Amino acid sequence: MPASNPTTVFGFLGSNLDRAAGPERWSKWRPTVAMCQQEDLLIARLELLAEPKFADLARQVKADIKKVSPETEVVVHEFALKDPWDLQEVYERLYDFVRGYSFDPERADYLIHLTTGTHVAQICWFLLNEANFIPARLLQTSPSREGGRDAKASGRYEIIDLDLSKYDRLSTRFAQEQERTLDFLKSGIATKSKGFNKLIEQIELVAVNSKAPILIMGPTGAGKSMLGSRIYDLRRSRAGLSGKFVEVNCATLRGDQAMSALFGHKRGSFTGAQSDRPGLLKEADKGLIFLDEIGELGLDEQAMLLRALEDKTFLPLGADKAVQSDFQLIAGTNRDLRVQVAHGKFRDDLLARINLWTFTLPSLAERREDIAANLDFELDRYAKSHRRQVRMNKEAREAFLKFARSPEAKWSANFRDLNAAVTRMATLAPKGRITVGCVETEAARLREGWRDAGASASGGECAVLTEAQRAEIDPFDLAQLDFVLQVCRESKTLSDAGRKLFAVSRAKRSKMNDADRLKKYLARFKLSWDQLRT
Repeated sequence: MPASNPTTVFGFLGSNLDRAAGPERWSKWRPTVAMCQQEDLLIARLELLAEPKFADLARQVKADIKKVSPETEVVVHEFALKDPWDLQEVYERLYDFVRGYSFDPERADYLIHLTTGTHVAQICWFLLNEANFIPARLLQTSPSREGGRDAKASGRYEIIDLDLSKYDRLSTRFAQEQERTLDFLKSGIATKSKGFNKLIEQIELVAVNSKAPILIMGPTGAGKSMLGSRIYDLRRSRAGLSGKFVEVNCATLRGDQAMSALFGHKRGSFTGAQSDRPGLLKEADKGLIFLDEIGELGLDEQAMLLRALEDKTFLPLGADKAVQSDFQLIAGTNRDLRVQVAHGKFRDDLLARINLWTFTLPSLAERREDIAANLDFELDRYAKSHRRQVRMNKEAREAFLKFARSPEAKWSANFRDLNAAVTRMATLAPKGRITVGCVETEAARLREGWRDAGASASGGECAVLTEAQRAEIDPFDLAQLDFVLQVCRESKTLSDAGRKLFAVSRAKRSKMNDADRLKKYLARFKLSWDQLRT
C-alpha cells in the first residue's frame, strides 16, 4: 500500500488466532504477525491492546514481529476488561483510550485491525471510527485463498475506507438519493433559484441530523406550512420520528383557549371545561408540532412553551401534576421576532431556544425565475384536486410568465396569489384550455387587487415625498416616480431594483450599470437609496 506518511495500526491481541508454539508459528497464519509480513503494507507502529492474562502471548507476538518486520515498533497496552462481551464496558474503555491518544493525521496514516478481538470489540472500533474519534481506515486480514502446502502464513489483507464518497457507484447513488430528498422538500418543483436551492440543502441536513427546534421565517404565503409538513415526513422516514404531525396557527389562539389548546386542561378548570383535554403538545408526543405565527402567542403561553421545550414537561390548566411529551418543534413567523423582543412582545429566552436553526424563505417576487416551475405545479395540483385536466396554450403561457416576472407583478400574498390566479384561470378556461384572454383577465384582476392593497397600506402613494415636493413635480413624472419608489421599497438592494426597472433595456447594453442609472434617476428628485430604506 503506497503511503506518504508512516502508518500506525491499532488492534487487539488475538488470544486464539495469534497463539502458536515452536516452529509451527512460522507456518501458521496469525493475523497480528501476518499483517506485518505484507510486502506492500509498511507498518511503522503497532498499538497492541492485550488483557493482562495474555501478557506472555503479547510478548511472544512482539518478539515475532521484530523478526519479520524489524522496522515496526510494537507498543503493548494493558487493557483490562471484566467482561470483553459487555458493549458498554468495552466502548467506554476504548473511548477513554482513543481520547487520550495524540492523533496527527497530517503526519501519519492510521488503520484499525478488525480481525482480532471479540465481535463486541469490532463493533466498538467501528462506532468510534464512524463518529470520527479515530481518523482511520479499517484493516481486515485473512488467510490465503490457497489451501494446503501452498498456503502462505502472511495471508492477505484489505483496507476499507468508511468515507463512502470515495466509492464512485455509492457516491452516485447517494447523490441521487439526496436529489430525491431535496426534490421532496421542494414538493417536486424544479426550482432554479440558487439561493433557494442552497437553503433547501441546508434544511435537509438539519432535518435529518438534528432534533433541535427549527424556526422558519418569511412572508405570509411563502410556503412555511408546506415546508414544515415536508420536514416532518422526512424525519419520519429517515430520522426515526414515530408520532403525529400537529399543526396550529397561533394567531387563532386567545386567552384560556390558547392555554387549553396547547397544554390541555382538567375538567372544571375554567367555565366551559366540561371534560379533560390532553392538548396539542401531548398529541405531538414522539412526533412534531408546527406552531405557525409563533409571534402571536401570549407571554404566558411563551413561558410554558419554553419549559416544555427544555424539560419536555408542562402543566395543563387546573392540573397539579406535570404531563410529559417528547415532541419536536418547528415554528413559523412572518414577523421579526427580534423586534418583538425589543417591544416586550416576545420572550428573549424563548427566542434564544428556538433560534438555533433559523431559515428565511424568500418571497415569490424574489424568486421570479421559479414562477414557471410553480405554475406547472399549481396546474397539476388543480387537476388532482378537481379531477379535471386544464392546459395552457403556448401563447397564454408566455403571456402569463411575461406578466408574472415583470416588476408590476407584486405577488404580495406570494404563492397564495399564484394559487388563486391559477384556480381562477383554470375554472374559467373554455373547454379546459387557458387562453391569452384568460391570462389578460386574470392579470387585470391581480393588478387591481395589488393596487387596492397598496392604497390601503400606504395611502396610495409612497410617503417619502412631502405634499409640497409632490406639488412641484409634473403629474407625468410623478406617476413614473411613484412606480420607481414602490419597486425600490420592494427590493433588497439598489442593483436589484435597477435590474427590475431596466429589465428590457439592460439586455441591449454591453455594460450593466443598473444601479448607477437608478441612482442618477433618484438624484433628479433629490432622493437617495438610503432615504428609501429608512
